[in-house]
Amino acid sequence: MSFSVRVNGEDFEAEPRAGQCLRTYLRERGWFGVKKGCDAGDCGACTVQVDGEPVHSCLYPALRAGGRAVTTVEGLAEEGGELHPLQQKFLDAQGFQCGFCTAGMLMTASALDEEQLADLPRALKGNLCRCTGYRAIEDAVRGVRHTERPCAGQAVGRSLGAPAGPQVVTGTARYTFDVDVPGLLHMKLLRSPHPHARIVAVDTADALRVPGVVAVFTHEDVPDTLYSSARHEHPTEDPDDTRLLDDTVRFVGQRVAAVVAESEGAAEEGCRRIVVTYEPLPYVLDPEEAMGPGAPVIHPKGPESRIARPQDNVCGEAHGELGDVEQGFAEADVVYEETFRTQRVQHASLETHGCVAYFEENEETGEERIVVRSSTQVPFLTRRALCDLHGLPMDKVRVVAGRVGGGFGGKQEMLTEDIAVLAALRLHRPVKLEFTRAEQFFGATTRHPFTVTVKLGARSDGTLTALQFRVVANTGAYGNHGPAVMFHSIGESMGVYRAPHKKVDAYSVYTNAVPAGAFRGYGLGQVTFAVESAMDELARRLGIDPLVLRERNVIGPGEHMEGPLGEEEDLHIASYGLDQCLRVVRDALADDTSAELAPEGWLVGQGFAMAAIACGPPGGHIADATVKLLADGTYDIAVGTAEFGNGTTTVHKQITAGALGTTVDRIAVRQSDTDVVRHDTGAFGSAGTVVAGKAVMKAANALAERILSFTAEYARTPRSLLRLTAEAVECDGRTVPLKEVYEAAHGRGVELGADGHFGGSPRSVAFNSQWFRIAVDPDTGEIRILRSVHGADAGRVMNPLQCRGQVEGGVAQALGATLFEQVLVDDRGEVTTAAFRRYRLPAFADVPRTEVHFTETSDAIGPLGAKSMSESPFNPVPPAFANALRDATGIRFTEAPFLRDKVWRALDEHRRRPASP
Repeated sequence: MSFSVRVNGEDFEAEPRAGQCLRTYLRERGWFGVKKGCDAGDCGACTVQVDGEPVHSCLYPALRAGGRAVTTVEGLAEEGGELHPLQQKFLDAQGFQCGFCTAGMLMTASALDEEQLADLPRALKGNLCRCTGYRAIEDAVRGVRHTERPCAGQAVGRSLGAPAGPQVVTGTARYTFDVDVPGLLHMKLLRSPHPHARIVAVDTADALRVPGVVAVFTHEDVPDTLYSSARHEHPTEDPDDTRLLDDTVRFVGQRVAAVVAESEGAAEEGCRRIVVTYEPLPYVLDPEEAMGPGAPVIHPKGPESRIARPQDNVCGEAHGELGDVEQGFAEADVVYEETFRTQRVQHASLETHGCVAYFEENEETGEERIVVRSSTQVPFLTRRALCDLHGLPMDKVRVVAGRVGGGFGGKQEMLTEDIAVLAALRLHRPVKLEFTRAEQFFGATTRHPFTVTVKLGARSDGTLTALQFRVVANTGAYGNHGPAVMFHSIGESMGVYRAPHKKVDAYSVYTNAVPAGAFRGYGLGQVTFAVESAMDELARRLGIDPLVLRERNVIGPGEHMEGPLGEEEDLHIASYGLDQCLRVVRDALADDTSAELAPEGWLVGQGFAMAAIACGPPGGHIADATVKLLADGTYDIAVGTAEFGNGTTTVHKQITAGALGTTVDRIAVRQSDTDVVRHDTGAFGSAGTVVAGKAVMKAANALAERILSFTAEYARTPRSLLRLTAEAVECDGRTVPLKEVYEAAHGRGVELGADGHFGGSPRSVAFNSQWFRIAVDPDTGEIRILRSVHGADAGRVMNPLQCRGQVEGGVAQALGATLFEQVLVDDRGEVTTAAFRRYRLPAFADVPRTEVHFTETSDAIGPLGAKSMSESPFNPVPPAFANALRDATGIRFTEAPFLRDKVWRALDEHRRRPASP
């Protein structure tokens, strides 16, 4: 019986391989709109329609599609090329950020009937989104329009849609693996089953006999060079403790060998055939035990690796005191001390880590070079690291990021490129390495677990006298980002409050667990959870309104953030919106009636928290940009920063359109490619707007002046009488089309382009507040969010719709970490939650609609008054929720997440406790 399937109106007769799923069958035939998110039917990114019914194609056998009609997102459009009405609605509502989930969302939502549309939480429960917080998706499905029309010269401050929107909703946006590379080899990694062991021998003979296996690489085949997988502008921020393939493994899941084969199946079988002889070593999982006497030393390296105290497993540490905290506590009328703990959280970006390494001819030199197409936030830093590791000159390596399917800091890391490039160079063939969803959990990185002891002292009027922190961050088996996260965690969290006496002792500690890394907030959220919870509890002991206590102690406009480690000289409060953020909370309290929504008998409470964060990372962040006038009278921006739903592409076009008096649709963007500009540190630390955006602004302003100056000479018109419009330069009484300006300049050998550069310093400070009203079922521990309100000080908001989306997404991600997300490890350090169905992500039904209120400020440092707002919305959410939970139950929960069974047990114990006499 012959096989035939109709896909988007086109017949395919190639029979699927044995056991092949529909997702791979479709992608192999070029339907790249069908995404890989989990391979387990948990995320919905691969959803297609079979005879009109949505199915998860990763679970649907391709053979079963025989004789049926399959529709992917590419085939959703109407006849004649018009967008499907729902695709247009997703554009009108900006119903996506990174867009990796969008095709699956569209294929599910477009098949819903009226009854299903009335219950979207149930109808969309099989489709996950990590970026948006679902409210923009709901608005899209409901047909709510938010985007505005482009207007010449008036782009900044308008809710313009993402430039890649049409490609995202039609499935033609190209993510990392949405390319067809001829002759591609596939890599799979053999990983350690031991938390700590020495590799005695590796036998690869059986693996090499597997048909299709081309090569196997072990520690004997790689350089001895030590480096860090973390990427920073200054590599010395991270300890050099990592080897490409090591003869010592330090956590369950560490890569041991790499198999390269003609197919993924052959590579996987090759991994199964490798025989490794291990010598198990003692291991330690608790950071306090790791610092104690007799603990196994995880990295016995010298000072050249920049490890603070390797003999004590201390990766990095910080100690300092401002004033005399003992005196401060002696002066206090009330002292509160408590220890708070946060858990490991996975970034859970729907696109996993991965790259393709292949060869091309350098157009400038004519010589061959290696190209790495990667799901990275830091293409330039990755290129530099690859060159250092493999001894290659910069012009021999090009790194490109396509559209990246989410990052949240997890892709500020080199986890696949190093080994894929090694294989490509040795074999001189293209090589692909793509993590599975399970590998994301045990082979990538997590958020740092923190233990924070906070001690606060205050006079009876609420004036703080002393703040003291002891911070222990579990960096896991490797120190990538470890010291930097620790230092950042104790900065703004302590500096936002005035107190004459402050002290901190902080440690980043090695353990034999999955490594931690960069995650939204970069350590600040963990300590903010502790500080803001403690401030709330201090207010209760003082009998002072928690809001009033903050207002009495926060720093004011123009003040410096003083801490026990000294103030950062480049950090300035260049605009102050904290008072407005607190006013958002006060207004919410004043008009709140949400308690009426609580079921009868449930406990009701409210709580808030605030946070401050530097706009841009410490230690330097560099961006270069180029803006050019093209022959057709349009413009081109070249900028290095990557786009992964952060909205920077839109903002860069808006900045340029404003400077050049044009519309955003007349501007093209080339980005995240080491060929397009000199350098860009990367898309992390909220730098896409405040650093790369400033470089773009400088280039656009310089180009505007250059065009006008040239036109004044060419048209023999005073410069003061000229004005740029969308398609021309207006002269006194006539217009000169930009095409004519370009031709005239080109004829004289003049290039109408300009470069912009910004060094990321000085830095300003952004502020946020979050308020919740919640209800708790005392009989089950179930929690319902009755109302969620967020205040955001983003300076001048460049794109209100996209900025609101960043806030909503940040709140949703933080709620996941607050309520149920946790990467669990067993007593050997092995991750036991290595799948979405075991690691619960927030679904549509879990996330409330958050009311977002922007302050009215304009920053003196950021481009056109803007400040960052991609990381900071996360930070106040967990403590605000904890404070609301305390208000509702009378119990202070000090350890996240606040699982339903944990809440029930605490309530049950509270009920059983004898009343105080």
